[in-house]
Amino acid sequence: MTMMATMNFMLTNRAPPLLLRQSPSSILLRHLTSTHHHYPPSNTPETKPRVIILGSGWAGYTLASRLSKSHYDVRVISPANHFLFTPLLPSTAVGTLEFRAIQEPVRTIRGLGQYYMAKGREIDLERKVVMCEDLYKGVKFEVGFDYLILAAGMKSNTFNTHNIQRLEGVVVFFLKHLYHARQIRNRILECFERASNPTIPKVQRDRLLSFIVVGGGPTSCEFMSELHEFINQDVASWYPDLIPHIKLTLVEAGPGILGSFDQALSEYYLRELEKKNIDVRLNTAVAGVDERYIENEQITVARFKDGSEVNFGTMVWSAGLAPVKFIANSNLKLQRDRVTIDDYLRVPGTKGRVYALGDCAVNPADNLPPTATVAEQQAIYLTECFNKYYSDFDVLDEKNSDTEVPLPGPVVPALMPFNAISFLNKLLCESSPKFQFKNRGAMASMGFGGGVTDLKSTDLPSPKTTLSGYASFIVWRSTYLSKQLSLQNTLLIPMFWFRALVFGRDISRF
Repeated sequence: MTMMATMNFMLTNRAPPLLLRQSPSSILLRHLTSTHHHYPPSNTPETKPRVIILGSGWAGYTLASRLSKSHYDVRVISPANHFLFTPLLPSTAVGTLEFRAIQEPVRTIRGLGQYYMAKGREIDLERKVVMCEDLYKGVKFEVGFDYLILAAGMKSNTFNTHNIQRLEGVVVFFLKHLYHARQIRNRILECFERASNPTIPKVQRDRLLSFIVVGGGPTSCEFMSELHEFINQDVASWYPDLIPHIKLTLVEAGPGILGSFDQALSEYYLRELEKKNIDVRLNTAVAGVDERYIENEQITVARFKDGSEVNFGTMVWSAGLAPVKFIANSNLKLQRDRVTIDDYLRVPGTKGRVYALGDCAVNPADNLPPTATVAEQQAIYLTECFNKYYSDFDVLDEKNSDTEVPLPGPVVPALMPFNAISFLNKLLCESSPKFQFKNRGAMASMGFGGGVTDLKSTDLPSPKTTLSGYASFIVWRSTYLSKQLSLQNTLLIPMFWFRALVFGRDISRF
């Protein structure tokens, strides 16, 4: 690269004024030797305000997709370069669906300014920069912002339970990301292949074929249902001698499963699990995991606080949420490990430059749960605020550097779950400048032909009722298929459902 080319490169990438005042040789030396790079915010009248979104989940991806690219330079920072359709994640862990059918690449967002595969490390509110760290080599760099959106989500909470973190990825697995499902799928197949070996000791075989799911929420229950279906439909065909030795255990620290659902539905789901010979243990918390030697074989044992123990080969942990390091180490005000926000999703004290939404944020006034539907509705609301109202505020003018961004005008809440019928929102809801969450109901799958749907508290224009069995199964599948973000996945998902039903699931391990 010639010296003139180097100078042009630095200028077109909006190098900070400090660099522009240095000699060409010092600029080149600094660029080649420094492990810190700086991408400053917009600072000239002809540029667009830069919106930095931290996270690519339900909140971050929805916002990045909907923000007006003609008004904003939208950039996403996330260690995951895809959006994950989380309701279908348990299905991929046993091969009902394939991994790529439930994700959308971030870079396919039309008009996206840039995507950085990195983790956020620090926020400097005074300088308006985010310190990031490259995911592969740990190179640190700064990205400037005019608006910052925190949609970092949360991670699985181990509650400091003995050996859970240490054995994660070995015999203990979380279920929040796509790579988690891939790990679980490989582990399940590994257990069956090892257990089928004729030389394996009985104590080891029984241990490998014992599966424990920790948590009584929808993700845990749906995964357990998928696992049971996989065992009865596929394992029974290919490993018939192992079926009598398989043990399934669902552990919940509280008094019941599906605690956010109508009690009758929760009890129905519990009865159905018990009919399938799944050992459901309520009011039972995991005290720790031990590694012991029994008959000269190394065994992993789950200890429960009631004194009981279960040998196991695979534990799927889906029992709580904890903040990611970026949020936990920030100087922002937190409540129950979540960023405190106001009625407009703003982080107080940031003059309307920083917002938080999704799992990592909480408004003490409404205390909404960390669910996908909350994150999606918050993203749609914030999109309307930015596209309709905040675009009129000149955030790039230095005269406005200490000026609070004006509050938005009325915004119609996102009641309807599908874009095709979003026009009904105006007819069914009252607009308000503040964010309004609308209850769309709750669903949980129970494998093919089963499930529960709770519409008793929904704000949708539907009967306030509950559904179970095949009717709920139809609602669950049609709803989530209709919410796919691309035509490709809308076509692929029913094809994989058909393949699993007619030809069975793939049992290859690679």
